[in-house]
Amino acid sequence: MGVEEGVDRAAGGPEGSAVRDVLARMERLRLELKPEDARRHFHSVYMGTTRAFATELETRRLGGFEDPDWVERWDVEFAGLYLAPFEQWSATGAAPEPWAKVFATARDRPGLQPLRHVLFAINVHVNFDLSRALLAVITDPEFDDPEVLARRNRDHVHSDKVLASRVSAEDRALEGRRTLTDRVLTPLNRRATKRFLPEAREKVWRNAIVLSRARRAGPEALQAKVDELAVLCAARVQDLIAPGQVLLNLARRGFGVLLPEA
Repeated sequence: MGVEEGVDRAAGGPEGSAVRDVLARMERLRLELKPEDARRHFHSVYMGTTRAFATELETRRLGGFEDPDWVERWDVEFAGLYLAPFEQWSATGAAPEPWAKVFATARDRPGLQPLRHVLFAINVHVNFDLSRALLAVITDPEFDDPEVLARRNRDHVHSDKVLASRVSAEDRALEGRRTLTDRVLTPLNRRATKRFLPEAREKVWRNAIVLSRARRAGPEALQAKVDELAVLCAARVQDLIAPGQVLLNLARRGFGVLLPEA
């Protein structure tokens, strides 16, 4: 997918309806996954997270977003940046880096603990895709408007609350498919998630600002920055794929990545 490409958006309808369309697409893909396809671990987790966003858009159970229409567009754009490489890999066995590293690991090492496959994919989806999704739904004039940007950032931060609400549920979903070490580290998983999310989102926000500056210089400058981000993200996921406890690797090296100008 090129940096200017978007994803189909549902026109009209109540808040959360376009996200429900994304969930229907995810469900179709889930049904096509074979039991031995380790991509199913992250796919199932991401479906749960997407349902949580749809619920928050519809019910405001956790306090709601300030601009739900914008959040819905953002969430659909974000999901598309995962679903397009997923579908490309299924069809051709190829995908853009760093997703190719995640999918190749799922293919070549399906016996790894589900938690590891989930964390590999989360790292790529947050570090590589989230800043690009923000760029797609925030114009350069909006990046220059402190009031608008602050409102967007508050909704960006509120999404942490939605994600954090899913941690215990995902722990339960993965129970029985984890090693003894993973079970012992479950309290660390929860504490680490609460720490990694704010750290990663702060870096994502800074990267999005750098991408906005590059976009003003033209398509080639923007593509160069996206390519640079892809290299950083591929290197980070390679660190996580290396032998060792993935959460301990994250604790040592951090979750997010930063472009040099960020």
